[in-house]
This record gives sequence, structure tokens and C-alpha cells, in this order.
Amino acid sequence: MAELFELITPCHFGLESVMKREIIDLGYDITGVEDGKVTFAGDAEAIARANIGLRTTERVLLKAGEFTAMTYDELFEATKAIPWENYIPKDGKFWVAKANSIKSKLFSPSDIQSIMKKAMVERLKSVYGVSWFEESGNPYPLRVSINKDVVTIGIDTSGESLHKRGYRTMTAKAPITETLAAALIMLTPWHADRILVDPFCGSGTFAIEAAMLAANIAPGMNREFTAQSWDNLIDRKIWYDCFDEARDMVNMDIETDIQGYDIDENVIRAARINAAQAGVGNMIHLQQRDVAQLSHPKKYGFIITNPPYGERISDKQECEQLYRVLGERYSQLDAWSMYLITAFSDAEKFIGRRADRNRKIYNGMMKTYFYQFMGPKPPKRT
Repeated sequence: MAELFELITPCHFGLESVMKREIIDLGYDITGVEDGKVTFAGDAEAIARANIGLRTTERVLLKAGEFTAMTYDELFEATKAIPWENYIPKDGKFWVAKANSIKSKLFSPSDIQSIMKKAMVERLKSVYGVSWFEESGNPYPLRVSINKDVVTIGIDTSGESLHKRGYRTMTAKAPITETLAAALIMLTPWHADRILVDPFCGSGTFAIEAAMLAANIAPGMNREFTAQSWDNLIDRKIWYDCFDEARDMVNMDIETDIQGYDIDENVIRAARINAAQAGVGNMIHLQQRDVAQLSHPKKYGFIITNPPYGERISDKQECEQLYRVLGERYSQLDAWSMYLITAFSDAEKFIGRRADRNRKIYNGMMKTYFYQFMGPKPPKRT
């Protein structure tokens, strides 16, 4: 029986349900859901499959321990009690890469980092019988969160954040992250056989993530992860098999109609480069076009977009006009749905109708709203 780990997947506040569904679809059991993170049980293979296949998490953490600590002494002793030798080999390079604290007695990240590092060194010195660590081997970075005095320690299996799929070398101003774009698309009932248009496509993230979903392209298929070097925990063959599994599941024969427009010609050029690098250049139609030209003869399409919202547009009136035009163009589309994420609080007023649903989502520290205007479902095909 393979050893089971507890794995933590952080996500955007408000999108835990999407993350949870992704993990269940991969075939793993959820062990906990909290604000901004989902925890599940999985073996070494699960670490590889989650990193390669999950679209909506920033990283996959292997949970090493959890305890309550209100003093630095308690933090030191509880950290030292964790069997680090089960995770970190004698030559392993280890450090607390990030520590954050919310509503807790211990709040200084640098103090938390140095005390925990000392505790780990003490533990491993006694286990390995050495007085000095070379730390010349593979990296084992830790991420620590303290919430209401409960310390949760995860070893970062991903390395660079998972929103870095490897395709986006060109970005527009204020781009939406790949993980957030994927999660928002997955919150909608959009399916590959329905039209999708992003009239403010910027560097193409919504269109590219939708095409990758349609063709079943795993987001981590063309990148590397920190845990690939952890031979003590995950056999190299597991990684090869999981990458092969991801490649076998790609379906480039899918027929789909995904379009992205932007008023800026340079931005469209960048989006085309990104789409080509993601391997979906042929699946997406990108063109320089003003939102005022938004139209489509077919029924039951989707608009999914991240329009400008004041932060990027200095003139508030220009922002209002933009949403007014978007509302007018949307009203002319036959039986379409529209989903938009924005921090512009008057969006509904200028679009000219109330959203059927509205979801609060934190994009970093910024509070945004995901407005959902639901069109009718198309008739079932016989």
C-alpha cells in the first residue's frame, strides 16, 4: 500500500468549490475545505498528477505538520518534534520560503522563519549524526501559515507558482492570472460546443484557458516542478508516467468557436504569441476590434471577460461608457450568457440590468465581483 500524504491546494477566496471539484475529478478524497484552500489525501503519484493536472491552484503543498503555538518556544519545540527525516534527506536544502500570520500571537515572518529553520536543523543533526549541513542537495522549500495560533506547515512540491503554465511571455496591463481565469470559466456552464467571446481579451488568458479546457490540455504538461528532484519520496518513473498520461488525454480534434477581441493591436499580437506557445493557436480567433463592434449571428453563446475597471482607465466616464456599450451590445445578442469579473462597483447600473448572480472573489487583495447574466439553455439535441 502506497504511503498517503495530506496535500494542501491553496486557491482564490470564493473559489474553493471549483478546486474541490477538480480534485474529486482527479479521483482523490477531500479531507478539508477552508477559506482559500482545499486539503486532500493522496500518494506520491497524486503529487505528480495534481501538479500537472490542476487548473485552479497556485501550488501543491505536502502537509508536514499542524499544531498550536503562542510562543516562540512552543513553535521551536513543536517544529522540532516533526519527523523531518521522513521528508528531507541528509544533503537536502531546506528553508522556510514563506511565512504568513493572521490573528495570531506570533506575527513576525522573519522570526518565524529563522526559529523554524533552527528547530529543523536541531532535529536533523541528531537524526543524521552530523554537526553541519552542507545543504548541497535538492531543494525542499517550506511554506508556513499561522491562523488563530494554529501553525500549518507545507513542503512546496511545485516551485514556481502553478499559474505559470509556461505560455504567457507577453502580458497586457493588469492581466488576470491563468488559475483565476480557469476557475471562473469552470464556474460557468460553458462547454466546448458553445461559442465563447472575450471582448477585452488582453493577453488572451480567458481564451487560451478555455481552449486548453476544451482540448483537455493539462496546464502543467510543459513545465517542471520542485518535487521532480525528490527521489527519496517520488520515483522518477511516476513523473514520466504522469506526463505521458497527460499527453495521451489531449484531444486536438475538438471543434470549438473561441474568440478574443481587443482594441489594442499590440495586445492582440501578444495574445497570438501566447496562444501559439500554449499549443492552441489554431483553436482561437483573435482580432483587433472595439467592443462597440461586438456581434454574433448565432444563439446561446457566452461572453466571459475581465473588462477594465477604473484602476486602468484614468477617466471614470470612459469606464462608464465602456460598460454602457458592453450592455448595449450584449442586449443585441440572441439568448447569450455573460460572465464578467470586475472591481467596478457600478457595473450593473451601466450595463443596464441586474446580474442573475453575483459572487464576491478576492483577486489578490482586491475585492472583485463576478457578475453572472444567465441566458437560456439551448434545446437538447436529439
